[in-house]
Amino acid sequence: MFVLTIDQRNSQGSGDNVPQLLDGLADLPAVLAFERSVGDEIQGVFSSAETVTDAVLRILRWGGWYVGIGVGPVEEPLPASPREAGGPAFVAARRAVDRAKKTGDRPAVAVEGSPGAAEAEAVLVLLGRLVADRTDAEWRILQHVQPGKWGAQTAAARKLDISSQAVSNAVLRAGWQEEWAARPAAAVLLRRADEMAEAARTTTKGEG
Repeated sequence: MFVLTIDQRNSQGSGDNVPQLLDGLADLPAVLAFERSVGDEIQGVFSSAETVTDAVLRILRWGGWYVGIGVGPVEEPLPASPREAGGPAFVAARRAVDRAKKTGDRPAVAVEGSPGAAEAEAVLVLLGRLVADRTDAEWRILQHVQPGKWGAQTAAARKLDISSQAVSNAVLRAGWQEEWAARPAAAVLLRRADEMAEAARTTTKGEG
């Protein structure tokens, strides 16, 4: 499982943005959907590495949040709310979000709980930098460019009534194709981290 703990930056200065964040993530398929856990923090539980990758990149695009990903088992049966849940993945998510607060100028995401966490985190940081560095003007174009679809740039140019070259330039500058090519790699590494966490747990139980 993957537990995401998301904490708002500087909530005293920017107000409570948790409701907007919850709305922006409400469509993601979850084992336990995101809920406010305490203060300006939310938590959710996911089984899909692809969904976790999507959630992280959305949050890093919007900015203003620390993202912690905990990888590993959770206590079962799961309750109806992440606020009532527990287990190693929740503990790891807490460590991860605390470390994300100390990442300085790099994207504020951290992964904990597995021997494979560092590799997954490294790819998410690289993707996060691509996403966070885009301008509003680039996003206005990119939101109309369907990834991996033939003719998507031409269709976007027609819809926006701008030149195909302008769309192509935005896609190139923003690393749009690179992001979507690398998303599966991030998901693969998260899945591997989850498998390694389970293997480590099984080994520990066997030794006990």
